[in-house]
Amino acid sequence: MAHVKNHDYHILPPSIYPFIGGMGGLTMLVGAVLWMHGITPFLFFGGLIAVLYTMYAWWAETVAENHAGDHTPVVLIGLRYGFILFIMSEIMFFAAWFWSFFKHALYPMEAIGGVWPPVGIETFDPWHLPLINTLILLLSGCAATWAHHALVHENNREDIKWGLAAAIALGVIFTFFQAYEYSHAAFGFAGNIYGANFFMATGFHGFHVIVGTIFLAICLIRVLKGHFTPESHMGFEAAAWYWHFVDVVWLFLFAAVYIWGG
Repeated sequence: MAHVKNHDYHILPPSIYPFIGGMGGLTMLVGAVLWMHGITPFLFFGGLIAVLYTMYAWWAETVAENHAGDHTPVVLIGLRYGFILFIMSEIMFFAAWFWSFFKHALYPMEAIGGVWPPVGIETFDPWHLPLINTLILLLSGCAATWAHHALVHENNREDIKWGLAAAIALGVIFTFFQAYEYSHAAFGFAGNIYGANFFMATGFHGFHVIVGTIFLAICLIRVLKGHFTPESHMGFEAAAWYWHFVDVVWLFLFAAVYIWGG
């Protein structure tokens, strides 16, 4: 019969969220330019609210689709491929900051004295707080892996909760220590290429840590609501992938920026 579904694909109904998200992103862009020129910050925050609403409402619909049984194996493959492509785009995003850092470190300009780090820059000791933060983030990744193993192989709801709670707590501690480190930096963002590269690379990583912590917190809320099964846990899987990506980027930052570049 014509109205009977005879395939594994999920045909989405018309949605207003792509339009709201697109207009919100455009408003944020225009608002950021106006804010940087000292005109008004309100347009930027208006666009931000529209984007945040789109994220919440659209992902809530995705969760509802999963509960309705629309996420068939074929649909899940598409979701996994989509998230893998998203992580690949994030890798290229960080590649730009690493490219800039290595370019200036390997071929320092005469304007900065022809040496790296530039004359007058007092870098951080990598074996103090940066090393502690590295261990904290790696332990957080281990906790997330523990929770993922407890879900997929044991379906142990208590271990899932404790693993996620530990991963979230360690992510918050990492962010706090990063802010503490920034407050004691002997160099600023403006006026020197080392500071610009350092704060852009580590700052955007810190932003990703905050996003990943929120991602894990949402997974914990969903676990408390009884979501996720060993057979259906795409949201949890995406959060774990993202968190491990954040871990790997930090290892590169620690080795390249703090140890080698310092």
